Amino acid sequence: MEISPRKVAQVILMGHQLDRAEGELRAFIDGMNQDEQAELTAIYWIGRGSFEAEDWQEAVATARAEATTPTADYLLGSPHFADHLDAGAEAMGMDIATEEEDLL
Repeated sequence: MEISPRKVAQVILMGHQLDRAEGELRAFIDGMNQDEQAELTAIYWIGRGSFEAEDWQEAVATARAEATTPTADYLLGSPHFADHLDAGAEAMGMDIATEEEDLL
């Protein structure tokens, strides 16, 4: 996995404060490399229930193949994206809570 739990935690935290951190969140996601963006989308899809954690490779491959919209636009245009990322990270066994505490 290319994306670190810390980056996922940071996106989740900023996503929950979207009204005041949208510009910063967009810049943060745009600054990720393509692999990280595809994995972030895959984590979101797993949290949303479109894929299971066991289907990680398929989810990442699908995210790469279907990336026609900038990742930030796609995620921020999705209702409850931060909650889905949180659920997806948990399903993938990421320790997001510890990372979030370190970021606060």
